[in-house]
Amino acid sequence: MSVPTRALAQALAEGTVALDGGLSNQLADQGCDLSDELWSARLLADDPEQVEAAHAAYVRAGARVLITASYQATHEGFARRGIGSDAASALLRRSVELARAAADRVAEEVWVAASVGPYGAMLADGSEYRGRYGLSIAELERFHRPRIETLAEAGPDVLALETVPDTDEAEALLRAVDGVGVPVWLTYTVEGDATRAGQPLEEAFRIAAGSDAVIGVGVNCCSPADADRAVETAAATQLPVVVYPNSGETWDATTRAWHGGSSFDPERVRAWEKAGARLIGGCCRVGPGEISGLAGALTR
Repeated sequence: MSVPTRALAQALAEGTVALDGGLSNQLADQGCDLSDELWSARLLADDPEQVEAAHAAYVRAGARVLITASYQATHEGFARRGIGSDAASALLRRSVELARAAADRVAEEVWVAASVGPYGAMLADGSEYRGRYGLSIAELERFHRPRIETLAEAGPDVLALETVPDTDEAEALLRAVDGVGVPVWLTYTVEGDATRAGQPLEEAFRIAAGSDAVIGVGVNCCSPADADRAVETAAATQLPVVVYPNSGETWDATTRAWHGGSSFDPERVRAWEKAGARLIGGCCRVGPGEISGLAGALTR
């Protein structure tokens, strides 16, 4: 498997890069059952070919950064399915390998971002949209470090510390990546001008700007309207801004269903780019069609 000739940080310094969209919605469109608590991570064990096919759909759509299927993949979550630690580590590494295999299908540079979801994702109860789990920063760091180290060993181009709901978890994640030797981006899930836990975004982004490992900062898994405001706030850090919101529909964790209509418009990426965004894509319910439009908008 090949790797890009440039570091992602260099590519972002030279221009804007198209990120992929939601992995889960593409897997669902491929007919996969995601009702399990492990969500898309289940397919790393049960049907890895579907994961590679979903990544490939985004590559064909013009995405040049692929986020792995490891968002909800943890040693603890796999253990509840009877999967031991060594086997769980192998599945985490597989998530990087599958994305890399899809990236190799085109001649253009495609970077692989290993997803590191928040602690709440492992709980599978929607708490990643609230944060403040009752754990200390040190406890959160101990939770995150083993899988971060495992993912880093698989050789991704970057670690995506994503859907972070509060500054405590951001601090824990940045401690956990210290010394692993892989650059990271940090994106919060937000509501209005604050993290999901209610902290001002200016404060939240400053935490990321203080780490030498961070090559980008921004938001994901939020409404497009909230992303509009957050991009300008993130740009004040002088770091490249990363933005990949949801479609605009609303997730109900109790019924495990989406409600409302989409407000994701690929054309608005021009405004995000003008405000400082350099890595732009979509999250939940944003599929290859929208990413194709987004990638087209970035080339004009």
